[in-house]
Amino acid sequence: MKTRSPIVSVLGHVDHGKTTLLDNIRGSTVASREAGGITQHIGATEIPMDVVSSICGDFLEKMNIQEKLPGLFFVDTPGHEAFTTLRKRGGSLADLAILILDVTEGFKPQTYEALRILKSSKTPFVVAANKIDKIPGWNSTKDSSFTESVANQHKKVAFELDKLLYEVVGILHEEGFESERFDRVSNYASQITIVPISAVTGEGIPELLTMLMGLAYQYLSQQLQIEEDSPASGTVLEVKEEKGLGLTIDTIIYDGVLHKDDSIMLLTKNNKVMSTNIRSLLKPKPLEAITETNALFEDTDLIVAAAGVKIVAPHVDEVVSGSPLRVANDDSVRVEDELLSEVDNIRIQTDDVGIIVKADTLGSLEALVNILNSMDVPIKSAEIGDVSRRDVINASIMYEEDEKYGVIIAFGVNVLPSADEELQTTNVRVFQDRVIYQITENYQDWIDTAQERKKKAKLDAITRPAKIRIIPSLVFRHSKPAICGIEVMSGIIEKGVNLINSDGHVVGSVESMEDKGENLPKSPRGSKVAMAIKDAVYQKDFDEGDVLYVDMEETNFLTLQDEFHSKLLDDELHTMDELQEIKQEVEDPMWAVVNDDWSQLDTLDDDEFEDFTD
Repeated sequence: MKTRSPIVSVLGHVDHGKTTLLDNIRGSTVASREAGGITQHIGATEIPMDVVSSICGDFLEKMNIQEKLPGLFFVDTPGHEAFTTLRKRGGSLADLAILILDVTEGFKPQTYEALRILKSSKTPFVVAANKIDKIPGWNSTKDSSFTESVANQHKKVAFELDKLLYEVVGILHEEGFESERFDRVSNYASQITIVPISAVTGEGIPELLTMLMGLAYQYLSQQLQIEEDSPASGTVLEVKEEKGLGLTIDTIIYDGVLHKDDSIMLLTKNNKVMSTNIRSLLKPKPLEAITETNALFEDTDLIVAAAGVKIVAPHVDEVVSGSPLRVANDDSVRVEDELLSEVDNIRIQTDDVGIIVKADTLGSLEALVNILNSMDVPIKSAEIGDVSRRDVINASIMYEEDEKYGVIIAFGVNVLPSADEELQTTNVRVFQDRVIYQITENYQDWIDTAQERKKKAKLDAITRPAKIRIIPSLVFRHSKPAICGIEVMSGIIEKGVNLINSDGHVVGSVESMEDKGENLPKSPRGSKVAMAIKDAVYQKDFDEGDVLYVDMEETNFLTLQDEFHSKLLDDELHTMDELQEIKQEVEDPMWAVVNDDWSQLDTLDDDEFEDFTD
């Protein structure tokens, strides 16, 4: 067994310093001029332990980090897109992560997304509070530790930093994480460490690397053990064209050994397993060996984990980023089953009704599915690849079941021309974005808007409570229809509603309303209008000064009570209470009584029960 270096990924919002931090870490190691220096991999940088120790100084000893690792293996492609692409069975390929943010700006949309992806993948991480050199009055000391640097700051400047850091602490708390500045952490097992740094000046880098080593020591002792001689396992970072080489596969190998001429298996964009033979394994030439006239890469016969390597092999144009890579020299059937089962773990087709999900890599597909599951969104299918005509047809079928499921969520993929043509004939909605959480939030906003629209339409179709008073001396016509002046005492009275009196007697229906010669479809509380009441006869069905109520069906009443209670005004609710009393007196003592009301009968004594049932 061999211990490999932990794989570290850097995540954060655009322009918050991800690339600058990686450049600084690489630059620091070059400047240290330690024996061996850094090892540049394809898509990654490995910093050996002696270089890490040199940068960290005595911080490792102070943290009591005794276990020696080979070093730290940084994925060079920063950001959560690379993080989700780099996955392995059971979670993220990254063992550790740095969540970087601009401490002067705080959390931004991609910071939140990165944090939630880290939470979903259960990846241990450190927060790098970057750009402390931008705090007004900050006096920078190049490549110093934060501990040394903060001691040289004016108290006001140090206080301003603390204010900014505690804003970060507050947001992390809202997101479910307890955190503290690294030198104030009381429990490293339960608190996230925040390290103030400057990726430009290098301040805080020693403490940041120390915290990473501490996380590795605390959490990763077992999972960093690998079989050095076992067949390699890896993840495809990118399929890219190289001049003179054709299509190549940039891959991170996280276990075992990979040989030139090995037979390897990978996944394609249509979720099939393909097999190919390695023609060349390429690693970057040392910087000092590269000239303008020679190649950037050199051949090697084998690669041992953890390592980044460029693979030259035929027929790799359909290989998908994020695909697992497995050596399959002797057991191709088992390896193929293993790869297919990995896809099956992500490709969800268990819901009879749900949305369609398409993504560019296995990792982003998995991240999307996890987020949608947490939102309780049913998924009809989730696959890698562009949006096809078949996807649109399937989503259209889902639309017939429910409008909110006639949706395709497409991350990092295109809509094929045939699919776009099909979309023109359907009500299917496609949500696309380069930020996973932006897509899901846009979908949720659309759902909320659609549901609110449906709810409003349902409420508009329901007869709402209202009552009116016949104004004395303003009866203009006795019948066919009766016409009188009325005042709306509560609610909104609408044309067409039926009216009853306080005895439950049906008076008639509102045929029309008029004010100053204008016909009105409805009249709100406080209005005084002329009303024509169909089928009503003055002094038989109503009289001057009478209060009349809008009649309501029991189901209508219960729907308002259960679904729209919060939408009703106080005067409408009071009128509903009055109407219920009238109905229970005249029609049925249990009119509009719900289960909760039944349970209250157990608390009544005999006399109260008799009064209730009478």
